[in-house]
Amino acid sequence: MTQANIRDRHRVLDLGCGTGTLTLLIKKIHPEAKVDGLDGDEKVLEIARHKMSKLHSDIQFVHGFSFELPYPENAFDRVISSLMFHHLTREDKSKTLHEVYRVLRPGGELHIADWGKAQNAIMRTAFFSVQLLDGFLTTTDHVTGVFPELIRKAGFADVKEENRFMTVYGTLSLYSAKKLD
Repeated sequence: MTQANIRDRHRVLDLGCGTGTLTLLIKKIHPEAKVDGLDGDEKVLEIARHKMSKLHSDIQFVHGFSFELPYPENAFDRVISSLMFHHLTREDKSKTLHEVYRVLRPGGELHIADWGKAQNAIMRTAFFSVQLLDGFLTTTDHVTGVFPELIRKAGFADVKEENRFMTVYGTLSLYSAKKLD
């Protein structure tokens, strides 16, 4: 969470928010930030809204798709996504990254936690379970290390793998990127 450097009054989008766990954590840590969560699954958004109502929070949970964001240009200071991109085809990853670029303000940042390039043979072998479950078509860009290049091609600068972790399912990478103009 510290990697995203969220400040008071920032507008933050949790892209692919699922049941809202990360979205609610962002709001808890940064109560002055305006936080939206977007997901394409209305059922998980209902769970997120239920969690939010218990906390009396003002998060907007929006039904929509990452490759057609229902927001105007320059709407957000930060876009954060956790374990969503590896579910998308390369074409939808590219569309999504271009949409994120569009909705970020100049100087805005993208922060992604998702599967990354396998660190070693053990991590590559571990990742096969994810690929069997989620599909080889959508996950290959991650395990082979192509994903950061897709971020660059969408117009982002300073694309970095900030950190990586070995897990029982493979290498989890934390990426960051900036919109400069």
